[in-house]
Amino acid sequence: MTSTSFDDRHIGPSESEQAKMLAEVGYGSLDALVQAAVPSAIRVTRDLELPPAASEEDAIAELRALAALNKPMTQMIGLGFHDTVTPAVIRRNVLENPAWYTAYTPYQPEISQGRLEALLNFQTMVSELAGLATANASLLDESTAVAEAVMLMRRVSKSKSNKVVLDAECLPQTIAVVRTRAEAMGVEVEVRDLLTGLPEEFFGVVVQYPGASGVLRGAGFYSAISETAKAAGALYTVAADLLALTLITAPGEFGADIAAGSTQRFGVPLGYGGPHAGYMAVRTGLERSLPGRLVGVSVDADGNPAYRLALQTREQHIRREKATSNICTAQVLPAVLAAMYAVYHGPDGLKRIATRVHELAAGLAGALRAGGVEVVHEGFFDTVLARMPGQAEAVVAVARENGINLGPVDADHVRIAVDEVTTPAIIAKVLNAFGIENKAESIQSLPTGLGRESEYLTHEVFHSHRSETAMLRYLRSLSDLDYALDRGMIPLGSCTMKLNATTEMEPISWREFAGIHPFAPADQAEGYHVLVEQLSSWLAEVTGYDKVSLQPNAGSQGELAGLLAIRAYHHANGQAEREVCLIPSSAHGTNAASAVMAGMRVVVVKCTDEGNVDLEDLRAKVEANRETLSAIMVTYPSTHGVYENGIDELAKIVHDAGGQVYVDGANLNALLGLAKPGEFGGDVSHLNLHKTFCIPHGGGGPGVGPVAVRAHLAPYLPNHPLLEKAGPSTGVGPISAAPYGSASILPISWAYVRMMGAGGLTAATQVAVLAANYVAKRLNQHYPVLYTGQDGLVAHECILDLRGLTKETGVSVDDVAKRLIDYGFHAPTMSFPVAGTLMVEPTESEDLGEIDRFIAAMIAIRGEIDAVAQGKWAADNSPLRNAPHTAETLVGDWDLPYDRELAVYPAGVNRKAKYWPPVRRIDGARGDRNLVCSCPPLNAYEN
Repeated sequence: MTSTSFDDRHIGPSESEQAKMLAEVGYGSLDALVQAAVPSAIRVTRDLELPPAASEEDAIAELRALAALNKPMTQMIGLGFHDTVTPAVIRRNVLENPAWYTAYTPYQPEISQGRLEALLNFQTMVSELAGLATANASLLDESTAVAEAVMLMRRVSKSKSNKVVLDAECLPQTIAVVRTRAEAMGVEVEVRDLLTGLPEEFFGVVVQYPGASGVLRGAGFYSAISETAKAAGALYTVAADLLALTLITAPGEFGADIAAGSTQRFGVPLGYGGPHAGYMAVRTGLERSLPGRLVGVSVDADGNPAYRLALQTREQHIRREKATSNICTAQVLPAVLAAMYAVYHGPDGLKRIATRVHELAAGLAGALRAGGVEVVHEGFFDTVLARMPGQAEAVVAVARENGINLGPVDADHVRIAVDEVTTPAIIAKVLNAFGIENKAESIQSLPTGLGRESEYLTHEVFHSHRSETAMLRYLRSLSDLDYALDRGMIPLGSCTMKLNATTEMEPISWREFAGIHPFAPADQAEGYHVLVEQLSSWLAEVTGYDKVSLQPNAGSQGELAGLLAIRAYHHANGQAEREVCLIPSSAHGTNAASAVMAGMRVVVVKCTDEGNVDLEDLRAKVEANRETLSAIMVTYPSTHGVYENGIDELAKIVHDAGGQVYVDGANLNALLGLAKPGEFGGDVSHLNLHKTFCIPHGGGGPGVGPVAVRAHLAPYLPNHPLLEKAGPSTGVGPISAAPYGSASILPISWAYVRMMGAGGLTAATQVAVLAANYVAKRLNQHYPVLYTGQDGLVAHECILDLRGLTKETGVSVDDVAKRLIDYGFHAPTMSFPVAGTLMVEPTESEDLGEIDRFIAAMIAIRGEIDAVAQGKWAADNSPLRNAPHTAETLVGDWDLPYDRELAVYPAGVNRKAKYWPPVRRIDGARGDRNLVCSCPPLNAYEN
């Protein structure tokens, strides 16, 4: 290994540091350690078959060659995806800034105030444009947002009907995604032209606004649907274009209960379909049924306003199979981009952009009509539907020769979508494709009475950053509030917060990747298709499966895709009665929520006192459900952080009863190069490319959750109605809006595998296991390690048990987590999978110095706990309970029973580089009791 090889850069501990760590844990080599830790029955017997590791320079050159195979065109296809301009100040200081993209989901709100404010801006932007009370902090894309809205309507509707009605003008990918979700949940979907009315009984209706063909109806059409829905006890969802909402009536103003859609055209590149932030907003009374994250306002210990995640008891990590949704990772980074686009332009700027887009579309329509071409719709915002009997294909072909992609509809119709980057010269080229001269004729195309009169984006944040200087400083001020990987270690168990290398990140903003429309002709995305094929084959190799789909755009969606494949397999075999999903009590909350969404019934399997799946209870549950058993979902290594013996026996028990084995890939960072789920009994797994394969967490998304299957499940992988090659014709339907989900971030994982090679990936796993065992060995005498596997070893993470200390002293895991902030660390995972514990995952990327600094902090905190036990401080007035300590606390009146230095500069803290939390401990319960999820001036909360 040379000093310049990428794995040397990625793996934190040097060879000499690894030797010290190995000596501490009592092994002579990495190979000896993993042979002791990993059960011999599942260990691989051959090296991974991957291309040899490439240097960073060579990997970038190869990606350049792939990118060159893509052909970015002027994109006028529409269907919910539009070209846009990402302001350079936002691209450089958010999208390309590790202070934003390496952060984790803001479960520790005191060190997440910057992105929480950005997300509150996002929620405010969405709720005000939609004219509805509360918006969430993003969903995965427009189609899944609408699907979530359908399920929300079903949950709260007073109608006894099982039918949802979709406007025939809904986006085709949205109709398909809703059908995929609805089929498993037993919901009937009716697609109809709403001009013909609504059926007598239905629980919800979805209208596209404007329609997929561009149509805008008269104002009375939209309000009439609201009246009909209310009379039927049904709910009303509007899938709305946010840019259009700057000019046309807000959905909440004509009676919509829910608005859902995409924020992509607010400065987020096309990226061949993603990642883009979906959105949802609801009327008052529905906020507790919202899926996904919700940012709210509360106060800290000093009474200062502060932000945190609100109403978390709705979510999968707490409510499991009773959650409002299985969504975990959402789209925080794209949501921040969209929010900052609105901050940058303000309401006047957004309205100017929308007006210009609309005027260009109206001018195009007028010129087409003047030239004898029929324009189908009288009312539209940005998309013109032209009728040219028998000539549509020829028009599209001529436009393509001129570098423009129009939207082919059928033999007679062409769709032309105008966007922010459209110019008069582009309009002239479009008219040329129709054989028409450019005559400056505009027509009235916003229906009378549909113009927007209400104000939006009135908060000062949308008015204060017009200059780039102001915008730059605002972005910097927010990022300074947060703790991300660019500051220090984030040892979150089950989250794998490893290095997101700059070389891996570099290609995502190249135009050849960023400028491709997801429904562009396949020959314009050849580079993407080669990359997808290569990455899929590499993922199949490292997991031992036969086929991989990259479409799911989050781990939760990969879970759903895998379970739907299992369901379809049983149905194809005439065994539709197989609907029971066994899930260990220690499982991730998404597992249970996903099983319910896949139409399955959850039966919980007990765990033993050692933390393993109780095989006797498993046998009993299998026997009790033998005829109806569909699957078991099991995480390996377990969520308890150990390589369980008997995973192969578990698989045999389930297989012998006709069930399938779903191996959750959340902990794949402990398996790469050592064991393959597809070879030790798994039939299907999802992977988290935002964990094991280096896509950054982005503060809570984006992620990619590919689903990998053995051959017998391959016919049931996701497919897509708008791209035949995206999946098998026998597939379950689309899981995401775009054929390859969040395609534009796939180059990150491609680059990681390409630069690491087989040896590098295996070494990374070995060092991840070494680091976790080193932490466990060093801290075990201070905090008992709750679970270990064979030879007393853990896998890539360890659980520290604080329950005895809490019982003795009253000091809680929350106190330790907040005190770690004073020491300059993000806390480990709290109370998962066992309440009252901390789960630590150091990853392979942290060097020994940082790991030792964390260990020293934990030992020092144990000393503080001991001081409480000895009566030096009361638990409720100790450095632990009062943590974190802010600079404001330091300069205020000091009546605490310890000195200022201990509060803010405990042992080991680098005084020159100290992270100062902006707020003290936040009162979460108060924020839930007094729900505020948009941003009026902060002084409104002071009283």
